[in-house]
Amino acid sequence: MVTNLAMAHPSEPPLAPAVQGLVSVLVVDDSRAQRRILTVQLRRWGYEVTEAEDGRAALKLCSQRAFDIVLSDWMMPGMSGLDLCQAFRALPREGYGYFILLTSKSEKTEIAVGLEHGADDFLTKPVNADELRARLRAGERIVSMQQELVEKNRLVSSTLDQLQKVYDSLDRDLIEAHKLQQAFVRDRVKCFEGGTANVLLRPSGHVGGDLVGSFRIDSRRVAIFSVDVSGHGVASGMMTARLAGMFSSRAGDHNIALNINAYGQPDSWPPEIVAFRLNQIMIEEMQVDQYFTMAYADINLNSGQVDFVQAGHPHPVLIRADGSLHPLGDGGLPIGLIPGARYDRCSMTLRPGDRLFLTSDGITECPDPGGSELGGAGLLTLLSRSVALPSSELLEALIWDLSAFAGGRDFPDDVSGVLFDFTGQG
Repeated sequence: MVTNLAMAHPSEPPLAPAVQGLVSVLVVDDSRAQRRILTVQLRRWGYEVTEAEDGRAALKLCSQRAFDIVLSDWMMPGMSGLDLCQAFRALPREGYGYFILLTSKSEKTEIAVGLEHGADDFLTKPVNADELRARLRAGERIVSMQQELVEKNRLVSSTLDQLQKVYDSLDRDLIEAHKLQQAFVRDRVKCFEGGTANVLLRPSGHVGGDLVGSFRIDSRRVAIFSVDVSGHGVASGMMTARLAGMFSSRAGDHNIALNINAYGQPDSWPPEIVAFRLNQIMIEEMQVDQYFTMAYADINLNSGQVDFVQAGHPHPVLIRADGSLHPLGDGGLPIGLIPGARYDRCSMTLRPGDRLFLTSDGITECPDPGGSELGGAGLLTLLSRSVALPSSELLEALIWDLSAFAGGRDFPDDVSGVLFDFTGQG
């Protein structure tokens, strides 16, 4: 075999390696003379060269280290270059190896066979130095791009592993946060002398932005409330936790609604003042981008007198003892949006057997499969189906009917409410 490298240019600068360090090339040829000719020229161009006298020796070397480029004669005794190429491709390795066959074969069918066995390129003997150098450059580019891709994949994989760890940690924290939030409404049913409050809280995720509950003002008055913080997730959950403390019956002087009257007895601020104070705290003290809607009612257990405020929340629903349904309230502004916002007090009277329902927009804005929301009229329709049921069963039936309306899908927003049964203190 004659290898024509007479056109090499020793005065030219070495070929820049594609990766850090020298690009490794394995030269495979059963002719020692031809191996030496190729090796001298490749080293002159700046490559790290290793020689193998036949295919089996080359395969053994390839199983021990990953060469960037393999330059192999096609026709060799024992294992041919074609067989070596096929075996080379079957070896486990992380990076890509560029395989060039040296051959006197030029027929398209034979070249196609070589490509099918995994060869990347061909050089026809006698080998021209400039063509060899160009093919090696092409191989370097392929190997370099593949190495960059491997490194990027490794970086992506490492980043995904780190993100998974962060996600798992957040998921555990959110589960604990969900447990804590459920503790805000520890008493799902709270009985008073003159009435009973039943609460419903169904967060749409780990942590919700809804809050419902009740607390005693004094021996003859109770308050019920429904709050819906804007947004979802941790930020809304933290705001809900803050508000839960402000409405806690166990918070003593920290309850936003309670005070002591001129006679030193427990009392409360009127509902419109409670809303005003909350709005002031949100804007002047908290200074956050969130806001919330609220319905808050002060109920006299003796007379049935109810004073309430509606701050951007769905209309409270009065359920009379005869089953008739009456939306209440005049709307009002959400809390935390407008400095100095004023809120109007509304009043009505409960009679024994009547019920008052406060709910968030998770019910009224729940969509059906077509995207249409339930709405206030739809809420009245669902309530009318179960109005004869006791309050705890009515709330359960409401959830079932709402799920059917949504097509059995998960609710997109928190679903909550508080239903107060008025019996009167007699």
